[in-house]
Amino acid sequence: MGSEEKQLKLASRVGIIGAGVSGIAAAKQLSGYSPVVFEATDSIGGVWKHCSYASTKLQTPRCDYEFSDYPWPQRDNSSFPSHVEVLEYLHGYATHFDVLKLIKFNSRVTEIRYVGDHSEDSAEYGPLLRGRPVWEVAVEDTPSKLVQWYALEFLVVCIGKYGDIARRPTFPGNKGQEIFHGKVLHSLDYSKLNKEAARSLLKGKKVAVVGYKKSAIDLCMECAEANHGPDGQPCTMVIRSLHWTLPSYWIWGLPFFLFYSTRSSQLLHERPNQNLFRTLFLSLLSPMRKAVSKFIESYLVWKLPLVKYGLKPEHPFVEDYASCQMAMLPENFFSEADKGNIVFRKASRWWFWSGGIEFEDNTRLEADVVILATGFDGKKKLQALLPQPFNNLMVDSSGIMPLYRGTIHPLIPNMAFVGYVESVSNLHTAEIRCKWLARLADDLFKLPSVEKMLEQTSKEIQVMKRTTRFYKRHCISTFSINHSDEICEEMGWSSWRKKSWLSEVFSPYNSQDYA
Repeated sequence: MGSEEKQLKLASRVGIIGAGVSGIAAAKQLSGYSPVVFEATDSIGGVWKHCSYASTKLQTPRCDYEFSDYPWPQRDNSSFPSHVEVLEYLHGYATHFDVLKLIKFNSRVTEIRYVGDHSEDSAEYGPLLRGRPVWEVAVEDTPSKLVQWYALEFLVVCIGKYGDIARRPTFPGNKGQEIFHGKVLHSLDYSKLNKEAARSLLKGKKVAVVGYKKSAIDLCMECAEANHGPDGQPCTMVIRSLHWTLPSYWIWGLPFFLFYSTRSSQLLHERPNQNLFRTLFLSLLSPMRKAVSKFIESYLVWKLPLVKYGLKPEHPFVEDYASCQMAMLPENFFSEADKGNIVFRKASRWWFWSGGIEFEDNTRLEADVVILATGFDGKKKLQALLPQPFNNLMVDSSGIMPLYRGTIHPLIPNMAFVGYVESVSNLHTAEIRCKWLARLADDLFKLPSVEKMLEQTSKEIQVMKRTTRFYKRHCISTFSINHSDEICEEMGWSSWRKKSWLSEVFSPYNSQDYA
């Protein structure tokens, strides 16, 4: 449809795509501009609503996962809320701050076009939200399939890295799922089943779960629980890459935050923009950094039967922490393994045969159901949404999204991205960036030049590449406090947020510190 045929609607100067955690945080912080939020489904919550299943729980204690101005009703820091409780909390936040009125549900963004004036400085960042609209957004009403075009000056993309596009393994010819006589589904498909349908799928079946991260672990637990009894079948976890898992947030009687989540503990780790003295200082601290990782590994090997089941990773614990890949174990996970309800099979390569899975050593595993807990392709999802040439800018040669402050691509005008940088608490990571974005929109500070923003993102990428082999996940956990410091300073806030120097150095940081 040509632009002359479109009927453009200017519902707001600001558009937000997605009403998950990042989307409602952006809507609240930018509420002064009465943004319009396009949500493809009929509910807020994002992955908490559409990619979770019965056993899904928060990976961090509830006090580490809350908005700075909306504490949990009961702030028990030792509990891990279920996905239902998280959804209730998000609904409470959206209701309390009157965010729901801004959301257009069942409104799927199908196309985005840049229609800037192409003047000499159109690619530079002047004050946000000023001048003519530069983005046209096609939004489909999912029940009626009717499409409405919106003209917007500024877009905040909050569709996230998870859900929607499942990452599936590829197979040699005639060895894919088409030759398998059983049922194959991705964890995304499984999450859409109700409790009864999920139990029916698993009960009495030979199930193989492919993966070894949180989704795979939870799926194996659900499978084991469904197969209690005389007719039960063991669930086989097919593992390509091992990662460290935690039974709790206590290590040899010490709280986990002492090792990585305080200002003093993060002094052990490299950060962007550090001077020569700090670089030399870090080289002297290298033995201590390794000792902390070994200390945690020693506890995990003692506490969990990792050696017994061949599940001890070869890489240091710190690399999983630095890439946000450590998973919390359900309480009875290894108890189910000890009973024979969960078995493990490591394999770097596998494919299907008619009766199940075949491995590269020519051994076979019989299966009735194969569930692929192989993750999601968030970058592909984002690139499919953005128009050229912007979609090609979203991943650099390292495979990381080069976002300044984890929010803005220096070469994409009047657009922000929230929810793509990970940390120990993704909610806090999203909220502080939304606060930063709102103050930028209010013209309370200026962005650096494009060259300086690109230089900053390059420095962060190099730090992540030197810290962990899994750097493509774009996780800032080992320098998250420093990252928040720089955001605060740019907004004109004090970077030291606590009441005393003692708590500043030895207490963990959370969202409440940035209220």
